[in-house]
Amino acid sequence: MSKIVKIEVPDIGDFTEVDIIEVLVKAGSVVAVEDTLITLESDKATIEIPSPSAGTIKEVLVEVNGKVSQGDVILTMELETTSQQSTPTNIKKETTIGAASAANNKPSDTPIAAKAAPTGQSDTHAEVVVLGSGPGGYTAAFRAADLGKQVILIEKYDSIGGVCLNVGCIPSKALLHTAQIITEAEEMSAHGVTFGKPKIDLAKLAGFKNKVIGQLTGGLAGLAKQRGVEIVHGYGKFTSPKTIVIEAKDGTKTISFDNAIIAAGSSVMHIPGLPYDDPRLMDSTGALELEDIPKRLLVIGGGIIGLEMATVYDALGSKVSIVELSPGLIPGCDRDLVRPLAKRVKKRYENIWLNAKVTDIKAKKSGLKVSFGGGKAPASDTFDRVLLAVGRSPNGKLIDAEKAGINVDERGFITVDKQQKTNVANIYAIGDVVGQPMLAHKATHEAKVAAEVISGMKSYFDAKTIPSVAYTDPEIAWMGKTEDQCKAEDIDYKKGVFPWAASGRSLSIGRNDGVTKVLFDKTTHKLIGAGMTGPNAGELIAEAVLALEMGADIEDIALTVHPHPTLSETFNFAAEVAEGTCTDIYIPKR
Repeated sequence: MSKIVKIEVPDIGDFTEVDIIEVLVKAGSVVAVEDTLITLESDKATIEIPSPSAGTIKEVLVEVNGKVSQGDVILTMELETTSQQSTPTNIKKETTIGAASAANNKPSDTPIAAKAAPTGQSDTHAEVVVLGSGPGGYTAAFRAADLGKQVILIEKYDSIGGVCLNVGCIPSKALLHTAQIITEAEEMSAHGVTFGKPKIDLAKLAGFKNKVIGQLTGGLAGLAKQRGVEIVHGYGKFTSPKTIVIEAKDGTKTISFDNAIIAAGSSVMHIPGLPYDDPRLMDSTGALELEDIPKRLLVIGGGIIGLEMATVYDALGSKVSIVELSPGLIPGCDRDLVRPLAKRVKKRYENIWLNAKVTDIKAKKSGLKVSFGGGKAPASDTFDRVLLAVGRSPNGKLIDAEKAGINVDERGFITVDKQQKTNVANIYAIGDVVGQPMLAHKATHEAKVAAEVISGMKSYFDAKTIPSVAYTDPEIAWMGKTEDQCKAEDIDYKKGVFPWAASGRSLSIGRNDGVTKVLFDKTTHKLIGAGMTGPNAGELIAEAVLALEMGADIEDIALTVHPHPTLSETFNFAAEVAEGTCTDIYIPKR
């Protein structure tokens, strides 16, 4: 005996009117359980809708470029019923779609792990609790859920995504894109195309930034729902090796857990004694609010964060000054890579004071009066706003980790091994809180390791290098050993440098200030480091990272055919310089 049933779209999170990009069946198609019927594309992900049962397609009711939402009927199917067959969850009958829906990309006959009974005085229990939902945190939660774990994700912000998505990496890049457009339009006048002075509507610009944030955080919320990850909003602190208390707007609750992953991130470092109650003294979060465009802006700190925000405010019209304690901008990066940026901003910014520091800030009606010490900085000067960007501090001491028995050092870092395990057997840690570099792309890889180890897999975090990028103008990116490190560690190396002034692609976009540098071990000829300065350097560095991870040598890179004219071929040219075969520049024979 057979019967005809209607198949509908299962739970796909908070998405509605999702685009259909593929219809993979037609009338008469015979499908098995889990065969993909249609593919959807949301703002955040591609979602495959699998068949909940075996059968023959009778009629397809949707088409490519159409839109569907949860509950919409997509086709009818003829089923062969037996006494052994259960009713599929997304057949249109008196059923509901739960956490085990097909949209979770889990087989429909795979049981969702049941919630263990709460222990002690806890309000709920989880197999895995993840504290913090930044790129590391949500990656850990989603990977654990994909591996069959029942997960609770704790986030202090109203939207998941942590500092990076809400008040860090993503909003700053949205504003840096705006800065790039303004600057490029301004500089086109030298090439015969002149635009009028831009009219900046701060409210609309902030709206663009917030829309980007909303798309990403909303997409993450949908992905969490699809995977059955429960989100709890509030500030989480440990009360024991098995419990966390959440301080939320609607009170407190206690969560017990089998395993925990700490992804608590870091916070802005403060200089003691400054007038933090004055809104004109901003941190990076405040700077991203775009309350106004100060006539004069002082940035304390010439590192990546400070210089990225300086790039934004300079483009918007502020007169920017930088004060940096070190002898150069972006400490830790080779000077030859920083030099093109330093040369460019020296022309654009009002002042750059190196080897100098801020000793005091007084709030005056006319502005913030800043006192300086060291270098060539003046004794004092007055600014409309001051941005504090002197680094970030790990949050290890802010989550009562000691109540769980977790070892936290004096700076707030939590020590972990290559499996992200802390000294407490069931507690793991990832991201900023476990040490430098404090970068989202490091955290996401550590996150997967932690989730996989909890799930019984033999995973380790063993990256050979982690790239760094300054999204300034020009961008600076580097990976592996720096030249300074090679000298300090007495590594015998060979260097190849290709100036972008010899790159047809770079010149064609009006830039000649870039450089690509590669470092090779002098004995093995293996790539050990690389750096790039120029437009899109942050995109280009990935090839160098892959080359190092794969153990490439000079010839591997020099003989790899790159498209011409591109900025990517400067990596190839730099390797040719190192081996002495480059014809795009002249290298005198030694």
